[in-house]
Amino acid sequence: MLCTTGKYCGAGLISRCWANRLTLPQLAAYASCMKKHITKTFAENVFNYDKMRKYLPKKTFEAIKLAHEQNVMPSQKHIDIYAKALKKWALSRGVKRYTHWFQPLNGLTAEKRDSLFSRNKEGKAVVKFSKKQLLLGESDASSLPNGGMRETYEARGLTNWDFTAFAFIVGDCLRIPTTFCGASGQTLDKKTPLLKSNLALNKQALRVLSAIGTNCKYVKSVVGAEQEYFLIDKTLFDKRKDLVYTGRTLFGRMAPKGQEFEDHYFRPPDDKIIRFMREVDVELWKLGVIVKTEHNEVAPCQYELVPCYTDVNTACDQNQLVTETLNNVAIKRGFACLLHEKPFDKINGSGKHNNWSLVTDCDCNLLEAGNTPEQNARYLIMLSAIVKAVSEYGDLLVSSIASANNDLRLGGYEAPPRILTVFLGEPLLQAVDGIIKGTWRLGYDILPVNINEQDRNRTSPFAYTGNKFEFRMVGSSATIADVNAILNTVVAESFRQFADKLECSSDIWNTAKEIVTEAFESGKKVIYNGNGYSNEWTNEATARGLESKQTCDLFDVLTQDKTVELFERHNILSRRELQALRDVKLKRYCDTVNLESVVSCEIYERQISPAVENYISVLTRLAIRKQGLKLTCEAEKEKIERISKLQKHCLDTATKLKKLLVQGYGLSLCERANLYGNDVRETMCALRKYVNSLEQVCPKNKWPLPTYGQLLFNEK
Repeated sequence: MLCTTGKYCGAGLISRCWANRLTLPQLAAYASCMKKHITKTFAENVFNYDKMRKYLPKKTFEAIKLAHEQNVMPSQKHIDIYAKALKKWALSRGVKRYTHWFQPLNGLTAEKRDSLFSRNKEGKAVVKFSKKQLLLGESDASSLPNGGMRETYEARGLTNWDFTAFAFIVGDCLRIPTTFCGASGQTLDKKTPLLKSNLALNKQALRVLSAIGTNCKYVKSVVGAEQEYFLIDKTLFDKRKDLVYTGRTLFGRMAPKGQEFEDHYFRPPDDKIIRFMREVDVELWKLGVIVKTEHNEVAPCQYELVPCYTDVNTACDQNQLVTETLNNVAIKRGFACLLHEKPFDKINGSGKHNNWSLVTDCDCNLLEAGNTPEQNARYLIMLSAIVKAVSEYGDLLVSSIASANNDLRLGGYEAPPRILTVFLGEPLLQAVDGIIKGTWRLGYDILPVNINEQDRNRTSPFAYTGNKFEFRMVGSSATIADVNAILNTVVAESFRQFADKLECSSDIWNTAKEIVTEAFESGKKVIYNGNGYSNEWTNEATARGLESKQTCDLFDVLTQDKTVELFERHNILSRRELQALRDVKLKRYCDTVNLESVVSCEIYERQISPAVENYISVLTRLAIRKQGLKLTCEAEKEKIERISKLQKHCLDTATKLKKLLVQGYGLSLCERANLYGNDVRETMCALRKYVNSLEQVCPKNKWPLPTYGQLLFNEK
């Protein structure tokens, strides 16, 4: 921090200020100096608008800004100038390498780093980075997930500059956000569908707004992605092969205490956690990410951070940086960061709540009610379009968050149920009923209720919270690109249907009323404000025609004719690309469960079984010694018999599990996914049950794995 003299000083400055009894003007000067320093360092590693103004001519800056905000490709001349300026800035920051940073279909990020330096004809080192290096790169497209669209010999993949995203620096490497496709143009990444969905949403939303007399240049979705995570001791993490390989505990009895005392949620973090959070803040601050909120979550060792809202493409990039930073800082601080959706049994899992809204270029939030009849009408048109989209494409939306990991989380411990519904709150529901009954006139009356008086609902998968929708089903390890690409697309389809009717109407507000009424009436089956965990809701959902589908069936939704027509109509994904996406998701599901099964068997056979047999030997020797002393050894005999029975159950279950895996190898992808999602997972649960029973009867010093008590409560 900076002191009042403008020089750097130590962490004890504030205490010295008080000790020296500085005057209010002196303290104010210090605060002002500190504020300038903090502001100056924000996004220091991002080539954002501030940097561009310094390095770009005015016309080029305006062209690049237009590209960012309205998705308009700059001219080749401006791209060339931009590339040179980017190189100059990167070199000033000590950068030595650059990479095309992309997000393949595995949901992670990928990069191939190239040197900024080359050798000229005279053998001297020269800096080489031009428009060509900015625009296009080449990577391997057959070794990354591709759903069969690229064979091994078809290795070429192309990375293309995403001109709507800021380049940034990590370490000594300049990262340039890009899309990724096959040599023939096949979509092989998560970003391309997201960017195309932005275009579709903007196009159709502008049509609706223009028809009702609202003029703006663009409409875009903005997102704030809450990130939940666990922090545990790294030395204990390293001793758990299940955590190392799968990210979750495959065995382990719950400690005597869990989260039932509700004593971790919002409790002040201890010093070690605060230092971790501060370092995460600093690293993200340099990358232009502001952590607006941080706090202890419900489960022991669980935490959450919430960044500021931004456009959905930036939010997606930033969330990838958030998870990367959490992992890196955790290792430096002696922690392991667990981003798995359900790392521990019997306590809360972790989600990535996707707070989604719509804004215009004049900072108008389209999901806020407003104060005039026209604003209220626009608001309800937007709202009804979203309800209609969820009603018509609910399974498609759920498919975006479906995974083997998220299967373990959904449906309990404060995670939403698997049936997708919309929470509107009682005041808004009254307004909807008034529209349907015709007691409220669209475009002429002000909303008769106060929207801000509504409650919240933690069991709702898709909850309206004042000026946004919170999609709570997204898993903590997932990319937010999938869910937002689909959410943008299905809402764009509602807008398209609305615009088709409005544009040929001679009575706009009457037509708008008909549209909104019809949308709410057809979508009312997904509106639910009650307890999503209750048996009453399960019965009511069935009566409404809503059902909870298996994950493998949800993947099939991607290739249904209705889905294909939707994505092809808006030029987002083709039928072949959707088939590939489904196959990638199915394969990842199978690979995840297969890995968990293999690791379960290996931990049991190589760690737990030998430890248990060793303990049986100890008990046997003790029983023989007691017999020699003519003492009773019934307790030892009973314990040996109990452990031996459990061992037999474990051995039989592990054998069955391995046979199921072998059986799965000969099946098709869909058949294997169904086998793994049902029989294999059930058998794994049975093995876990028996192993946990063994943990209960074995002494702590004989058990080979760190326990839940040690992992979650620092039990010694």
